[in-house]
Amino acid sequence: MGAPLPLVDSTLPAGHKGQRGAVLTQLKRAQPLTAKDLAVRLGVSLNAVRHHLKELEAEGLVAYRREHRGVGAPAFTYRLSPAGEGLFPRRYSEALSALLGTLVEREGRAAAVGLLESYFGQVAGRMRGELEGVPEAARLEVVARLLSEEGYMAESRAGDDSGAVLTEHNCAISAVAERFPEICAAEARFLAEVLGAEVERTGHILSGCPACAYRVRFRGAAEESS
Repeated sequence: MGAPLPLVDSTLPAGHKGQRGAVLTQLKRAQPLTAKDLAVRLGVSLNAVRHHLKELEAEGLVAYRREHRGVGAPAFTYRLSPAGEGLFPRRYSEALSALLGTLVEREGRAAAVGLLESYFGQVAGRMRGELEGVPEAARLEVVARLLSEEGYMAESRAGDDSGAVLTEHNCAISAVAERFPEICAAEARFLAEVLGAEVERTGHILSGCPACAYRVRFRGAAEESS
């Protein structure tokens, strides 16, 4: 089931700290999960996890369903409800979406898309200083940390010959992305630029995936394998 994932206060959802916040965060990272999955990931007792899940379900923040996983009795798997998803950072996306709608009415959709692309330009500018002198092997980890500071709950994973993986468990501007999906393509271009790598999206929250995921292949590695 994997080793417990490290948690820092900045990853916990609004208004929920401690173990309950940690349960919500683990579900955000890898839902659906069973109570046993959560107990292993958090390093706590199964009874403690069940207690927290019961309370979170009563608050309408998690939901469960029965799933058949091989032979034996069905397992109860848990995921975040829409209210639970709403606890995670959205970076004022609803307000931004409304402002962009006004811009579309006044100057057209192209103006709004251009403004969104400039957002990634600003983020890239802040990241370049952090990435100066960082070797390829460590660059993805730095970008994941900086994206997490922007609210994306990002993590990196070293890969094989096919490349490394960058995963964003939270869309900090979800309402904007739903209305302007062009920003998702702009994000892929932004990642390729700041990483100096080939970037391919392999998972997309807007398409129903639990996270946005990118396959990252640095150019040096690509040239060595060619």
